[in-house]
Amino acid sequence: MARKKKYQLIDPTDATLAIEEMTFMGEGLARWNGDAVFVAGTIPGERVDATIWRKHERFFEADLNEVIVPSPHRVTPPCPYVGACTGCQWQHIEYSHQLEIKTKLVADQMRRVGGFDDPPVAPAIGCDDPWGYRNHARFTVGPSGQLGFVNRTRRRFVRIDRCLIMNDGINETLTQLQDKCHETTQVSVRYGPETHQRLVQPTFKSPKVAMETGQTHYTEELLGRRFRIASPSFFQVNIRQAERLVELVRERLELSGSETLVDAYAGVGTFAVLLAADAKQVFAIEESASAIEDARVNIEGLSNVTLIEARTEQALAQLPERPDAVILDPPRVGCHVEALDALIALGARRVVYVSCDPASLAHDLKHLCAEAYALEEIQPIDMFPHTHHIECVATLRKR
Repeated sequence: MARKKKYQLIDPTDATLAIEEMTFMGEGLARWNGDAVFVAGTIPGERVDATIWRKHERFFEADLNEVIVPSPHRVTPPCPYVGACTGCQWQHIEYSHQLEIKTKLVADQMRRVGGFDDPPVAPAIGCDDPWGYRNHARFTVGPSGQLGFVNRTRRRFVRIDRCLIMNDGINETLTQLQDKCHETTQVSVRYGPETHQRLVQPTFKSPKVAMETGQTHYTEELLGRRFRIASPSFFQVNIRQAERLVELVRERLELSGSETLVDAYAGVGTFAVLLAADAKQVFAIEESASAIEDARVNIEGLSNVTLIEARTEQALAQLPERPDAVILDPPRVGCHVEALDALIALGARRVVYVSCDPASLAHDLKHLCAEAYALEEIQPIDMFPHTHHIECVATLRKR
């Protein structure tokens, strides 16, 4: 759910605010003359001095000036770019409390959007190491070929020389490319920590760039299996947590080896490949041409995996046999309603829904649980420490 872009600047007004809760975009929420105010860099329970400077349709936005009464969960962020760069919203919050906040945010969305009175949300599973986890970065090119990010509220470019949530391979690439990228406006870098393979887009022609660029794909390893990933294809950015995610999905599916499994929105075939040994037959559905090409390479040697290149709503309605279990792993916007209706018509015994957006997940679960399914559990798993983003695994059984 993207924030509305329409806003108006107002005369800056200083105010003392009590932070009541966390918003779904990662800011603290306070009240000012009865109106909602979002204040980045705050924690529920804090009292702060802030400057209100922008009005949106449903809320005001304020800059934090001073924390008057700090939360016991406040820590000093180790990153020198905090505040200027808004890529991480929560470095000022101790990590264990970030997990508590994320668990609450998921439950709140299930109640508000999904209509679940008492949603079965388990405590979020955290990272063993919440730093250096990202294997994919998209940098903006600033003045004189500098690489960095753009502040999401002020829209100002911030040069970045080292990002603490990126893995070492990304940061080494950043060092080599810094100040040399004037021939483009965006740079995408992927680096496999297991394979040490790198993908840099676009192709640079400048002799100042000494490293190879313009690779069409790279390979990464997950649970001992290698995956080819093309530049346009999606792949999880946190490898260690992705492995835990796969194991979690495997547990929730409760496969015995005799079932037919559908992997909808299969991408490069991650779940289909890693769960093929647990099922008799796997149908992997994906509409992206680049991801399908990757998946064809990734399923080599797996005779029980069938790829279907189609939109999920079309493929589910035309499956050659009724599945026993289904994995849903759609984009952030969630599933098309026709896909949900086709899934209900199929009547699979178990459905495991993997989502990176609690609001769209809640919306789709409401539809699935209206008549056909019962919601057993929602397990948040933190793929994106120090940010407001949270992955969830929802388990449903046929009623």
